[in-house]
Amino acid sequence: MASVRNVQRLGIKELRSLWRDPMMLVLIVYAFSFGIYAAATGKPETLYMAPVAIVDEDQSPLSNRITSAFYPPYFTHPSLVGLHEVDKGMDAGVYTFALDIPPDFQRDVLAGRQPTVQLNIDATRMSQAFSGGGYIQQIVQDEASEFMAGTRAAAPLPADLALRSRFNANLNESWFGALMEIINNVTMLSIVLTGAALIREREHGTVEHLLVMPVTPFEIMASKVWAMGLVVLVACAFSLIAVVRGLLHVPIEGSIPLFLAGTALHLFATTSMGIFLGTIARSMPQFGLLLILVLLPLQMLSGGVTPRESMPEFVQMLMLAAPTTHFVKLAQALLFRGAGIDVVWPQFLAITVIGVIFFAIASTRFRSTIGSMA
Repeated sequence: MASVRNVQRLGIKELRSLWRDPMMLVLIVYAFSFGIYAAATGKPETLYMAPVAIVDEDQSPLSNRITSAFYPPYFTHPSLVGLHEVDKGMDAGVYTFALDIPPDFQRDVLAGRQPTVQLNIDATRMSQAFSGGGYIQQIVQDEASEFMAGTRAAAPLPADLALRSRFNANLNESWFGALMEIINNVTMLSIVLTGAALIREREHGTVEHLLVMPVTPFEIMASKVWAMGLVVLVACAFSLIAVVRGLLHVPIEGSIPLFLAGTALHLFATTSMGIFLGTIARSMPQFGLLLILVLLPLQMLSGGVTPRESMPEFVQMLMLAAPTTHFVKLAQALLFRGAGIDVVWPQFLAITVIGVIFFAIASTRFRSTIGSMA
């Protein structure tokens, strides 16, 4: 019981120390509020309000049909410009796409001569350029085909495809962006807070004060793990309920308490990782550099950004040792698909085992570091 009380009191000391660190508090508030909202509404991978310029050298009913086919939310209302204005607008970044409809375009289409329409794309805007080029090509082809057929009715197909989008019927990208940003921020902040707490004590000389007290290195480490983990867990729950479900209106299909239980296990592993990195780094700049080397693989290769199936098999096997791989799979199953414990128990078990291993490694390193200071 004395050890439990020591861990509790040292953890409260960590919370008070964090409360006196305004920069860390600002980081926590931003990461789980404005950061989540920006990630959900930024729409970095979708075609949204792309500016289009059209040079209509034909001035025919067909060219007018093509011009009127561009409308929000995928494109802005087209700007009708002259041919001499295209290069200037593209150079200034005013237009992402510039479509040049040549003279006699309608007459050539009716004569079956297959005229060429030039599409200029600002390829520096990669996400819009890739998807927008295909959209515009489809628009021009569809309008020309409907004009030739004399009707907008689609031709009957030999087979019909019934498309059902499960778990996100409207294909709303903000649903995915908001939840994945929470997952990434949980990992980042848990490592940052625990590692920074240890380095801050070393820089301020409070570690030496702890060494002369009747506490063990295990108790010191355990207090940092539960205190910093609790802060991130509370911030995660607030963001999930107030920002994601309240402000962004993203439906949560599964059990939030079950997700928070999985988050607590994940925090056990990542806070231990933060302690380990804090024992290696000797200053905050060194810790920041180590953080880059650790966070990028954890976030990019865990399956949250790209599917794991698209990665090399060696990377897939290697990332099974990372808690983020199992946490992403667990979170997506719970929050997106409404899975229960009967589905996600393998991820719970994997995160628990990885957390115990990380905690043991960090504890060994922490004991040796504390012993060298004594």
